[in-house]
Parts: sequence; C-alpha cells; structure tokens
Amino acid sequence: MVKKIGLILVVVSTCFYSCTQSIDKIINAKEVERIEKTLSSDAMEGRRTFTPGIDKAADFIAADFKSSGLAFFGDNDSYFQHIKMLKATTKEISGKFGNESLHTNNVVANTTSAEINIESLKDFNVVVINKEDNFFQKAFPLTRKAENIIVLIDEAHKKNFERMPRLVGRAKFPSKFSQVFILAKNLKATSIKLTIKNTITEQKLKNVVGVIPGKSKKDEYVVFGAHYDHLGIGKPDKNKDSIYNGANDDAAGTTAVMMLAKYFNKIKYNERTLIFVAFTAEEIGGFGSRYFSQQLNPDKVMAMFNIEMIGTDSKWGANSAYITGYERSDMGAILQKNLTGSKFRFEPDPYPKQNLFYRSDNATLAELGVPAHTISTSKMDEKPNDEPNYHKQSDEIGTLDMNNMSEIIKAIAISSKTIISGVDTPTRVTLPKR
Repeated sequence: MVKKIGLILVVVSTCFYSCTQSIDKIINAKEVERIEKTLSSDAMEGRRTFTPGIDKAADFIAADFKSSGLAFFGDNDSYFQHIKMLKATTKEISGKFGNESLHTNNVVANTTSAEINIESLKDFNVVVINKEDNFFQKAFPLTRKAENIIVLIDEAHKKNFERMPRLVGRAKFPSKFSQVFILAKNLKATSIKLTIKNTITEQKLKNVVGVIPGKSKKDEYVVFGAHYDHLGIGKPDKNKDSIYNGANDDAAGTTAVMMLAKYFNKIKYNERTLIFVAFTAEEIGGFGSRYFSQQLNPDKVMAMFNIEMIGTDSKWGANSAYITGYERSDMGAILQKNLTGSKFRFEPDPYPKQNLFYRSDNATLAELGVPAHTISTSKMDEKPNDEPNYHKQSDEIGTLDMNNMSEIIKAIAISSKTIISGVDTPTRVTLPKR
C-alpha cells in the first residue's frame, strides 16, 4: 500500500510538472480579458436575474463550456440547470385577529400559495416579536424555516414591518409552508380568522453547469463555482452610467471557472469528477447554489472551490488571495502545500467580522459538511478606499488587473492538483450554531 501511494504521488507530480509547463498557453491575461470583456459589457445589461441580459450571459458561458468539451451534468440535455421560482402577489387580505381587522397594511405573507385560510392559531407555530426584540434578527431566520409560522409583531416595529413586503415578496422556491407576519396592538389575542389571496406567477432561473467525468473515482466530485448574476440597471450615477457591469463581482470569478474548465479538460488528469458551475441569483438570496446543492449527495462532494471577486489585489498585494473559513477544514493547508516553491500564497480570511464564509455560494454546501470555501482578493474592511467599486456602476473591466487575475487562476489550478487526482481529501466542515 505504501509503495502504491508513493507511485501515485510520483505520477501526479510528474504529470503536473509537465502540465504546468503549458498552463500559460491556456490561462493568460489575454484570455482573461476576452471573457471578462464579454461578461461585463454593457450588452449584458448588468446580468440581473429575470432579465434578457443574464440570459445572454448564460448563453455565452454555455457556448464556452461546449468549446472546452465539457459534458452535461447528470440527466440534463444541455448545460442549463433549470430552476422554477414562484412569485406571490397579494390580491386580497381580510379577517380579524382578536378584535383587530386584518388587511394589507398589517399582514404580510411569505408564501408561494395562491390562497391561505387560517381559522385557528393551533395549526401554526406562533412566534412573538416584542417591543424590545431585535426585529430583523428574530424575523428573518423564520422565513427560511420549513414550517407554518404566524409571527405576531409589536406595533413599535411598524417602520421595519413596512419593509417586509419588498423583502419577502421576491420569487422563491415552491413550498407548502407559509409564514404570516401580523402587526398587532394586542399580541395576546387568541382568536384569528384570516384569508389571503395571491396571484402566482412563475419565474425561471438557470445555473450553467459542465462536467469533466472522473476516472478511478468518478463518483467523487470536486466543484468549481462562481455566480454570474449581478445588479442590472439602476439610476444613473454622476457619470450618467446606469449599468452595474459587475466586472469584479462576479464576472471575475465566472471567468476563472470557465478558464479552469478549459485547462482541466485539456490536461485530462482528474481521477475525480470535476463540476464547473456558474450560479444564478446569488445577489438576491443564493437561489442558484441552494438549488444546485440539493441535486448532489453532499457525502460525495470532496471539495468546493467558490471563486468570488479576484480582479483586484488583495491586502497583501499581487500573487496572493485569501480563503474564507480557512480554519474550518484543512483544505487551505492542502492548497498551500501544493504551491510550495511558487511565488503565490493563500492566506486565512482577514475579515472575520464580515462573515464572508456565510455570504457567498459556498455556504449551502458547507452547511452540509462539504469543505466548501471561497477564494477571494476583495478587501472588505468597509473602509472607503478598500473596494471603491463594490456594488457600483464603476465596477468595470478597466478597474481590474488581468495579469494578476491570470496568476490567481493558475494558482487555483496548480494548488488543487492533489484534490482532483484523489491523493488528498480535505476534512469535512463542522459549522457552529449561528
């Protein structure tokens, strides 16, 4: 067994030494610029979900996956992973809670049902938000629960309550559960009769997914992902620019995924199956990655590389990036070991207060135990000059460093070598309760 492992390591090292000699031909600044220029162009209209612009971006990514020779994912007959979303628009609310009349000004429902009829509190989990409670900390975790909930809210939270229709009224996954929020004068009332009628419209999203099948370990997966959506078109800024091009956020990460797909399919040295995915709807709730995570057995996912905003230098300068949740598995240590002797280095996330580990598309797989981490260079200290173009119209290709981006992508390719070959398996992630 020892001899066998040693032989595998020798073969892996030999192959990757020869492969890295030609990596510059595939991953280089010119190719980075070609992809970035297209994804962040005005023609993509900021790649907002449910718009023609994001569909153009999806078509471009799919065409590149085809050019790279990737296979389809699972039983899909294309590179698109279709996601059905439902949006409920309130038509009518009527009823009483105790002696209070219920209407559109004091009732909000988080639902995908056309009609809700409530005649008793007994069929619902009842949660009370009192005057002294933190409204958002208590209310919004409830919207993610798979259960019927009635939330009784003290009138002291009226201003925050008024934001609820916009925050829970977006399209969402179909669900048989509903959360009903009631702004009430008397939180101790026990009788209720409530009818809510909605108009339901279907909206569609799509991830773009391509695969390089594995050899000896084809049922073990390594995922490379990034979100390709952004903020779309808004009010013009002082330069009369209304398009949020999202060159760094996250055309940069999507560019990396596309280039890695081409590189790995060229060298063809993956014992494990590699999955490349451009996630949709990260900016409005991470729906793309949430759906994707439900299509896989998490026990078979050995690692996930989520690539987010790598277009600008990190706080340490060029040839460096950080890994969120570095301490939650040994994946970062494995990547750094594989870069021994190179000029590039990975560092632990220097912005722990920002909770970046939970704020991108790695989070849904990490919650299932997968060593899923985000690689980024974005300076997120919330100081004025850290990332001056973040979520602004000025996030355009001219603000990015193509040469440094190509070095980061190459570092990801080289550092992942023992994971995709099956020599190394990162430890599973255990998350603390939040």
